[in-house]
Amino acid sequence: MLLALEGIAGAGKSTLRDRLLAGAHTEGIPLSHIGQFSWLSHPATRTLICLRAGQAGDSDEAIEAACRDLALHSRFNLTPALAQGPVLADRLTLSTACLLALIHRQPVDEYVERLAGQEQSRPQLTVMLTTAPDICHTRIARRATARRFTEHPEAAARLTELYRDAADAWPKITGLPVLDHPCATPADLDALTAACMEHLRSADPRTPPTTEANR
Repeated sequence: MLLALEGIAGAGKSTLRDRLLAGAHTEGIPLSHIGQFSWLSHPATRTLICLRAGQAGDSDEAIEAACRDLALHSRFNLTPALAQGPVLADRLTLSTACLLALIHRQPVDEYVERLAGQEQSRPQLTVMLTTAPDICHTRIARRATARRFTEHPEAAARLTELYRDAADAWPKITGLPVLDHPCATPADLDALTAACMEHLRSADPRTPPTTEANR
């Protein structure tokens, strides 16, 4: 199973990721963690680095680089990792689509559709953290690291809208589910953890089916 965590900076992805990795370890589920990009193509990497820095460049070149990187990510990183057990991606397809849409000032749907063409990298479950931007900004302000351009309030507000549109487009294009939920309170974190762990348990081949015979 591939599970992707999506949302703007400060939404709680890292906190949820760490909670899930710890929970899976406790239950003996061999959950591994992977990042957003493969960094395996030098030309694609150059383009992606420029995008992450807020440099637009050519729109067609950017989406081609993103698709090429995702194909490599799927072949050389995701597929081998999934052969060992479930994988948790901290950002993946929808985050890339939203970054492209933000930089090039375009609707996100086309980017979602292009990236979804890499079928082997489609998460079976996408968790969209819909934490309010003001809460995310407060969290980011506590960090010691320098702000990326996507973490400034105006960009974060636009990204919030793009993530919402991407979350609507994804199931229409792929037929795969998106779980929308904020991660603003301990109760939110508990609910998200419980929901994700249930999906991970159901995907674990060692978990016996719930039938009358084994109750």
